[in-house]
Amino acid sequence: METPADTNTLYLIAAAFGYLLGSIPFGLVLTRMAGLGDIRDIGSKSIGATNVLRTGNKFLAFLTLLLDSGKGAAAAVLLAYFYGPDAGLIAGFTAVLGHNFPVWLKFKGGKGVATTLGVLLVTAWPVCVGACAAWLLTAGTFRYSSLASLVALSASPAIAWWMGLENVAMMAAGLAVLGIIRHHENIRRLLKGEESKIGKKS
Repeated sequence: METPADTNTLYLIAAAFGYLLGSIPFGLVLTRMAGLGDIRDIGSKSIGATNVLRTGNKFLAFLTLLLDSGKGAAAAVLLAYFYGPDAGLIAGFTAVLGHNFPVWLKFKGGKGVATTLGVLLVTAWPVCVGACAAWLLTAGTFRYSSLASLVALSASPAIAWWMGLENVAMMAAGLAVLGIIRHHENIRRLLKGEESKIGKKS
């Protein structure tokens, strides 16, 4: 019989595993391996796929998107498989936390959008589809990646709650808060009309 202490230990393991996996800075590693320098010196100074795209290398941007979303998905799937769905949600949440605030980079990481979508894809795929639809609609209308990301992140907990997925909704709400915190500079630029549009290098 599993005791509360055992459960807490498992959840701590899930949190630590998710954070460490999520903190792998694929965007930074890939651009350095390709000889493109430090991705943190250009554009938004983020390590995510959108900033990698500003190097002009679409393949590396796609690969970064795939790996960043994949690490979130992997953390959630593996821990859910071994320790149950709640452990999977915890690992998924901390994977995004690790991407946003990686210990290896002095806690200065990415925005967490791709990693969040990866987590949602494997924990509640209809929520992920809804969030992606919100992103595409906003991006297509206003041409701001950051605004689209903020709308998608904010929509995900509402979609999960509407579907009756309370635990997923709570996780998604936490991820939305993390994403909004990491987008604070983008929000400031959006309000001032200084944010770069999709397809424009900065």
